[in-house]
Amino acid sequence: ARMAALQAQVEPHFLFNTLANLKYLIRTDTDSAQQMLDHLVGYLQNALPDMRSVSSTLERELALARSYLSIMQIRMGRRLRFHIEADDAVLALPFPPAMLISLVENAVKYGVETSPTGSEIRIRAQRLDDGNVHIEIANLGAIVPFANSTKVGLVNTRKRLALALGANAQLDLSEDRGWVRATLTLPEAA
Repeated sequence: ARMAALQAQVEPHFLFNTLANLKYLIRTDTDSAQQMLDHLVGYLQNALPDMRSVSSTLERELALARSYLSIMQIRMGRRLRFHIEADDAVLALPFPPAMLISLVENAVKYGVETSPTGSEIRIRAQRLDDGNVHIEIANLGAIVPFANSTKVGLVNTRKRLALALGANAQLDLSEDRGWVRATLTLPEAA
């Protein structure tokens, strides 16, 4: 029940904006409208099966992030650039639904939307030599405190991570050489 309550707070906020943007693009740029619609269908195909589920896979969550970022890239143009890379060995791992997308949404909101020139987002998932799984969502920028930020997303993600994967799973937020990094470290058993 605690997991379901936390998960309910992490629903995508962009659906109505995407539909409004799609409506505009249908009238002005049919090629972009078709691309956005294709990405929206992909997003929904990955998101809907997991809405009531307590588990997904890292592969499905990365596909969801790719569809989301592709939609946002059409909406934001050159201001958003992204790259997703994952080792094949980690794709089938169980992963809490909507957790990764919450961190990606934060990277867009605080990294891309607040920068006058936009930002690049990089997602990388790999198994480290110690057996732990390392997932990093990085964006160009700096950690800046925002008066309107409740930090609910990060608190919620840490709670969901502990509930789903145990106390050894971690989420760290850091800044290094112009990049803000949200790093998930999942225990070896993941």
